[in-house]
Amino acid sequence: MAADPIYRITFFNQGQVYEIYAKHVFQSDLWGFLEVEEFLFGERSQMIVDPAEEKLKNEFSAIKRSFIPMQSIVRIDEVEKEGAGKITEADGGNVRPFPFSSMVGGKPLAE
Repeated sequence: MAADPIYRITFFNQGQVYEIYAKHVFQSDLWGFLEVEEFLFGERSQMIVDPAEEKLKNEFSAIKRSFIPMQSIVRIDEVEKEGAGKITEADGGNVRPFPFSSMVGGKPLAE
């Protein structure tokens, strides 16, 4: 029997790009949201601590299920094994979040 799939979910959250791993990802009954359940965090040696992964563990450790807005999702990949979750700044690069209002980053979209 094949092992349960593992998903890598990349999404925008408050000006940062989150990359998390989970066992279950599906469309929510709440219109416009994606449900993510059973978060996975890499079991690393206690001697090496990754601050970004620790921040994710602290943020998601007590959460049973998370509802992520569809327009925040960058991509979802099915992967062979979990990796280290991470948080990076969204500034720079060629990917921008979908604008939720006429203001993005404190600046108007059109001047």
